[in-house]
Amino acid sequence: MAAFTELRIKTSPFSEETNEIIIAQLAELGFDSFMESESELLAYSSIHSVSAAINTLHSIAIPAGVSIDYSAGETGERDWNEEWETGFEPVTVDGRCHIRASHHPVNPAAEYNITINPRMAFGTGHNPTTYMMLEALMDMNVEDCRVLDMGCGTGVLAIMAELRKARSVTAIDTDEWAYRNTLENIRINGCSRVEVLLGDAQLLANREFDLVLANITLNVLLANLPAYAQSLVCKGHMLLSGILTTDVDRLLQYAKSIGLEPVATRTLEGWAMVQLHRS
Repeated sequence: MAAFTELRIKTSPFSEETNEIIIAQLAELGFDSFMESESELLAYSSIHSVSAAINTLHSIAIPAGVSIDYSAGETGERDWNEEWETGFEPVTVDGRCHIRASHHPVNPAAEYNITINPRMAFGTGHNPTTYMMLEALMDMNVEDCRVLDMGCGTGVLAIMAELRKARSVTAIDTDEWAYRNTLENIRINGCSRVEVLLGDAQLLANREFDLVLANITLNVLLANLPAYAQSLVCKGHMLLSGILTTDVDRLLQYAKSIGLEPVATRTLEGWAMVQLHRS
């Protein structure tokens, strides 16, 4: 079985916002997967050694007044389905979209029921960034649109786009775990118009989209925004998240410099989602 380096992190005082900041920074530094419980945050890397993981942890910016305790070690590949069955709880977004694992019952009161078995991929609706993206996607008219879900994670946004009657959806992720997990989740949800690709923004060459979704990290967004913009048709829209509220101005300034105009911004628990328009 493949070996992973595991960081077990406890923050004091504990807050979801602090954990989200740590997750965002570790993700940018190469950590692949995360699991949260009430007592600790677990971060996994397939590329860091134990010593490198500790050095990486020391390099992240911890909010003022917060202290962390941690341990690091190696672990073999785990039964992620079993892990999530014991720890994953359903979440309902805006009273309209119910996201559950396959062992949870359907919510008949919800307009949309999505089944997600996340394994090691990101995107269950629990994170504020995914929550806001789903909210915005449900508020938009995407019928007959060509949609890109960049950095698709579990594929939850791609699945929602199909449920919202998109003409076609292209879901792309650089991580093989996410690629495989999205394939599994679109099959579970009976999707027929989602194409899943393993790779990066180079795959966007000669492709056009009416709506681009990207819930990643700030550095990845800034590096790839020109490629996203080039694939966006005139009058197309873009939803971006994975951004701390303190970084919104920086992102908007860059977006304007490449011809994207701001439409709206949502915030939740220190995170932001930005909607842009190509005129």
